[in-house]
Amino acid sequence: MSDRRIVLLLDVFDQAFDHRAWHGTPLWGALRGLSHREALWRPRRGRHNIWEIVLHTAYWKYIVRRRLTRDVALAFPRAGSNWPPLPAPADARAWKRDVALLKEQHRLLRQAIARLPSSRLGARAWRSTWSNAANIFGIASHDLYHAGQIQLVKRLQRGA
Repeated sequence: MSDRRIVLLLDVFDQAFDHRAWHGTPLWGALRGLSHREALWRPRRGRHNIWEIVLHTAYWKYIVRRRLTRDVALAFPRAGSNWPPLPAPADARAWKRDVALLKEQHRLLRQAIARLPSSRLGARAWRSTWSNAANIFGIASHDLYHAGQIQLVKRLQRGA
């Protein structure tokens, strides 16, 4: 890969998800060691739990990949959109599966970013008012926002 802009976007994308970064814990790190019971805990009725945030972040990685590739045949592997419903039963096996779904959606989006022609970085992303570069930067920011949210939910759960 020769375009330094794409290399930089991939670096930001990786740091927000699972690479070491100056800002602290990335999204993947915020999920490390969580049980399905911890992921189901809600700070209050009507508020999102960590499991819902995991599905939401996986969904938006899919959306950005679809925007970058302009592939109308792509489909999210779970029912629902934006905030997909939790599986039934919401047990340890389902939690492991949904965490793996997030990891896979990240991997697939990373591949799409790496393959994006640099000539399309400034172009408007499909079905978006933002450029392809802004969508990539935005999904990294989205990961960081939700990593912080998860860290806060964990502290609230522990009564700290």
